[in-house]
Amino acid sequence: MQHNFTDSPKSVILPFRRLRTDPTMLTYKNYTAQIEVDTENGILFGRVLDIKDVITFQGKTVEEARQAFYDSLDDYLEFCEELGEKPDKPFSGKLPFRTTSEQHHQIFLAATKAGKSINAWMEEVLADAATRAIHT
Repeated sequence: MQHNFTDSPKSVILPFRRLRTDPTMLTYKNYTAQIEVDTENGILFGRVLDIKDVITFQGKTVEEARQAFYDSLDDYLEFCEELGEKPDKPFSGKLPFRTTSEQHHQIFLAATKAGKSINAWMEEVLADAATRAIHT
C-alpha cells in the first residue's frame, strides 16, 4: 500500500540538518584517534593519528571503542616509560610555513596593525580558523 505524503494535510518536509560534532574523532591526553566502521565484521576500529608509532584499537560499540582507545594509549605510554623512551608526541609546536614575498608583506602589515609579532598574529589567526573549521 503506497501513501502519497504530500497529499496529506499533516505532512511536513523537514530540512536535513548536519550534526555539529564529528563522531569519528576522539582525543585523549593530547592524542587524536580516528574511528571507522567495519560493517562486514560489525565492529568499530581506529588508530592514533599523527605519530610514527602504531596504536590501534577496536570495539563493538562507541563506548567500547572509546575505552579501548584510552586503554591502548595508556598501555603505549606505560610501555614507553618501562623502556625509558619518550613517547611520540603528536606535534612539536613548530610549523614550517612558506609563502610569497607579497603575502609575507601583507602578513607583516596585519601583524603590525594588531600590535603583534608575525608568529603571535599567525598563531591567533590560524587557531581561530582551525576552531571554526573543526566545529562547522
